[in-house]
Amino acid sequence: MKTRRFDPKKEYPIASKRPDLIKTITGIEYKALNLENLISGKIDIQEIRISPETLEFQAQVAEKHGRPQLALNFRRAAELTRIPDEEVLKIYHALRPGRSTKEELMRMAEELIKKYQAKLNAAFIREAVKIYEKRNLLKKG
Repeated sequence: MKTRRFDPKKEYPIASKRPDLIKTITGIEYKALNLENLISGKIDIQEIRISPETLEFQAQVAEKHGRPQLALNFRRAAELTRIPDEEVLKIYHALRPGRSTKEELMRMAEELIKKYQAKLNAAFIREAVKIYEKRNLLKKG
């Protein structure tokens, strides 16, 4: 992901100090994202979704303020923007205790990497598998 120059200490909050950095996935500027444009059809509901680039800016802010876990969460969220909603829901349900076998979850992690380049989310699933194994939370069979 290509990120524009951003100083998280000086330019946060982004919306008020650097609105030029905030764009939708298709490039619509922040100032055009309003209810009037949505109702009139000038912008589509999909344009309201946050972009991976904006999430990366948020991750940088979190890091500068000593919040590495929050930064990681923003980066995982950025990866999730590339994954269809139906697939995200499938992953959510598969990660519920007792719903999936180790093999199913490991296949899901591999698919995230191959199909969506979602390495952080794949690592999250693999970490969950280790914990589920220890706590006996994997589906049998």
